[in-house]
Amino acid sequence: MTIIFVLSGVLITQIFSYKWFLDDMDEEGQATAGMSKCQLATCHVFCMGVFLRYYFLLKQGFQEVWKKTSSSTAEEMRERNHKLFCMATDLSMLKLFETFLESVPQLLLQLYIILRHPELSVNQYLSLAFSFASVAWALVDYRRCLRKSLPSIREMPSGAPTAVYLLYKLCTITSHVLSYSLLLTLSPYSAVALTVLWLLGTTWAHLLQTNFCSSRGLELLYRAVIGVILVFTFFNVKGQDTKVAMIIYYIFYSVINFTTPPLLFLLKPELQSSKLLLTVGGLIFGGSVLGLLCLVLYYLFLHPRGNWPEADEVDGLGNEAETTRKIRKVENFLQP
Repeated sequence: MTIIFVLSGVLITQIFSYKWFLDDMDEEGQATAGMSKCQLATCHVFCMGVFLRYYFLLKQGFQEVWKKTSSSTAEEMRERNHKLFCMATDLSMLKLFETFLESVPQLLLQLYIILRHPELSVNQYLSLAFSFASVAWALVDYRRCLRKSLPSIREMPSGAPTAVYLLYKLCTITSHVLSYSLLLTLSPYSAVALTVLWLLGTTWAHLLQTNFCSSRGLELLYRAVIGVILVFTFFNVKGQDTKVAMIIYYIFYSVINFTTPPLLFLLKPELQSSKLLLTVGGLIFGGSVLGLLCLVLYYLFLHPRGNWPEADEVDGLGNEAETTRKIRKVENFLQP
């Protein structure tokens, strides 16, 4: 199962990375990275697509830092900076795909094994804690990069808003994954219920008619990936007002989290004296309450509201067609 999770995460991220490179091809048939289609395909076949993106992002970032900008206009500098943020957002989204296709399922499998064999060392506890923190930070990083890549959207402020959003995601995802691990401990056939949840998330994305990809087949794959993400956390799939959808999602989330520990203790009385399971139950209840409180606090008081003023003809971005295309692309990304 671990091999399946790793291969699926790597394969899907390489597919999307290669397709995004093709979407960025210029009129001469050369990729924006300066490589041909054959070279790009070779790199992605050997699973080097993400590293290639890191290389070009760092290369262009250093060029921007050391470039003499005395002759550059404000519009040209702003356009180059926006291009860098779009590249960073592409990487952040690929990292998000990898996190929920590879890391989170492995974390769930690891928890299932630990609950079945509760002999734990300090290193294992630390490994679990850092894994949950890594998943939560991947979401925060993606949100910050995405908002920076959309000129009309206010950036996510540092400090308290970022800390509260991180705590919200950390607590809700941790408690949800722990609940799933308890359900799997109750019966391995609970995996069927997780599959049903994935199908529901995928169907919802299909009903919303997402238009992220240029091909039908890749769009279906994208919706399937969205379904996996929705099993573990909420996302705004089309960048629309999703207040009602979020409320419904977290009501369902609360039902699962608050009923799973009592259900396990009732159906398996021999586990009632297990300190590990009692600890997990406490983490689920505490994490759920704290996560929902941080969710309400963030969206009521700390969420950056409103848009920046639209650029006019004088202050507009330099290459309008190219910039519009890139903005339209990131606007179709998942909105956390």
